[in-house]
Amino acid sequence: MPISRRTFFKGMGALAAAQALHINTTYAISTPNPLPKSILRQTASRPLLMAHYMPWYQTPETTGYWGWHWKMDHFDPNQTDANGRPQIASHYMPLTGPYDSSDPALLEYQVLLMKLSGIDGVIVDWYGMDDFRDYAQINQATGKLFEYIQKAGLKFSICYEDQSIKHMVEENRLSADDRLIQGQTVMAYMQEQWFGDAAYLKANDQPLLFIFGPQYYKSSSDWEALFADLDPQPGLITLDKHMVSNALSSYPWPPMTGGITFNRAAIEAYLSDFYRKAARWDYSVGGAFPGFHDIYAEAGVRDSYGYLDAEGGETFNYTLQMALDQNPDVIQLITWNDYGEGTIIEPTQEFGYQYLAKLQDVRRVFDGADFAFTADQLELPLRLFNLRKAHVGDADINANLNEAFTQMIVGEITPAVTILDRYSE
Repeated sequence: MPISRRTFFKGMGALAAAQALHINTTYAISTPNPLPKSILRQTASRPLLMAHYMPWYQTPETTGYWGWHWKMDHFDPNQTDANGRPQIASHYMPLTGPYDSSDPALLEYQVLLMKLSGIDGVIVDWYGMDDFRDYAQINQATGKLFEYIQKAGLKFSICYEDQSIKHMVEENRLSADDRLIQGQTVMAYMQEQWFGDAAYLKANDQPLLFIFGPQYYKSSSDWEALFADLDPQPGLITLDKHMVSNALSSYPWPPMTGGITFNRAAIEAYLSDFYRKAARWDYSVGGAFPGFHDIYAEAGVRDSYGYLDAEGGETFNYTLQMALDQNPDVIQLITWNDYGEGTIIEPTQEFGYQYLAKLQDVRRVFDGADFAFTADQLELPLRLFNLRKAHVGDADINANLNEAFTQMIVGEITPAVTILDRYSE
């Protein structure tokens, strides 16, 4: 159905709100006159901030082995350098060290960080539920993540990698004749598990399904067949330059290609072009990213896609600014934790908490005193994580740590800190 567009955030124009953040605005971007915005927005005053999330990491402590994404068949996390740093498939190191996506303490830590930084939820990179490659493990970790997302009062959505079907066909796990049947099975699974959940991201009661592509189901007729038995049918949101005619809209992504070192002017030109196209779509998704520094060449996986310097945080600032200027329904944060490609806003040894502190600035502009979390409080989830690891098996202490988690989620920081202090050396 046609959907109108509303012009302003409640009480503040989008551009004025963004300018109040004091983010660098030296670039120029040409945008068409805004159309009225709609009831699609799940919060009336601002865009939702949704982090693109990778649930694909495994460690011996939790799963029993080091997963491919920490090793890439090249690195050995059991080996450390002179500084005691594990050898992982990344130029960057999470503050927790390499982790397992199914570890409850890790998931608690991550959703707390999201809550305290003002992130509204996650868009999870998902490959289906079949026991093929690491898809089943990713699916299991996704389900566990969503349990913690709901505990934190956040939202979630799926970004489906339809290339998974291509790989199953190419490796003779699936007949090409059954590709649509398999796709319908995948859609039915998502509907049964997630689409109807109150926390699932929706627009006009339609669950929103992001696609990294499509790379395999490339025609509108394919998607009509995949959605035929779903009620309501999802709103399809594709990767930029992969639009199909029955999709609701597309989203931008770092335009890395050819091993090129990209500069700010090239990124601004790409995003400006994308947002000009996006102005005509019924649902608007912006994108912000901190840089790009993959490790594929060093791992021997493939040639590097290219490089985009983080510029000490400025790359995230200006891509976030450009997204805010569009008055979008959603800003996708690209990414929470893709360590292999170096697009991480999760706290790392290299960048600390600066990206999450910037998101707190955004929330304070829009929400004022209603958003009371501060930058110094971003360190609390790591304290809780470390206490969980130090007191594994102690039911009494962990019961109190459960209370600390609950208190932080509802914004009661002082009693939570009191609990953490009780068990900290």
